[in-house]
Amino acid sequence: MAWIVLVLAGVFEVAMALSLKLSNGFGNLWWTLSFLVTAVLSFGLLSYALKTLEVGTAYAVWTGVGAAGTAVLGMIAMGDEVSPARIVSIALILAGVIGLRVLA
Repeated sequence: MAWIVLVLAGVFEVAMALSLKLSNGFGNLWWTLSFLVTAVLSFGLLSYALKTLEVGTAYAVWTGVGAAGTAVLGMIAMGDEVSPARIVSIALILAGVIGLRVLA
């Protein structure tokens, strides 16, 4: 259960990062509120997962899911550059996250 909660925390981290971008420096009220809500949810779920998971592993998975998810959505929805090097780098992040889960 803690692993599912941790991945969900990573998903909210992606939403948090995209909301931060769309808040336009906290100038857009609704995206700023979205940022605040998703930040609280992400950190709250991470905190819950840390009750049973090792901190190093959990933090690495949380940031990995967040980083890879944000990079992918940035390319898909925000017009970020797409290149083979970026795709390979995202795959390496995901391989590390999967490795941490399998070996933990």
